[in-house]
Amino acid sequence: MHEITLYIASELKAPDAALNLLEALEDAISSLSEFPQRIALTEEEPWHSYGIRKMPVKNFLVYFWIDEDYVKVQVTAVVYGKRDQVHQLSEMDTD
Repeated sequence: MHEITLYIASELKAPDAALNLLEALEDAISSLSEFPQRIALTEEEPWHSYGIRKMPVKNFLVYFWIDEDYVKVQVTAVVYGKRDQVHQLSEMDTD
């Protein structure tokens, strides 16, 4: 998220947009503390089988999994929606 907001603020010269996006991402991720199962699993395999979920936030997709043992949500990636999602997921650490 840091790289995304830094890019928007510095490269695109839109610091207000970067701040708004960061706040939206933080709010959406925080909302996962209650009933994260409401978010559907991603359709892409093999990540669907790994239990990776996909939540849209503005023009981005937040990928995460639910750690039932530790009762927490682990965000694994935040990806711009128009990027090749399968390619981005293939670079994601699933451990």
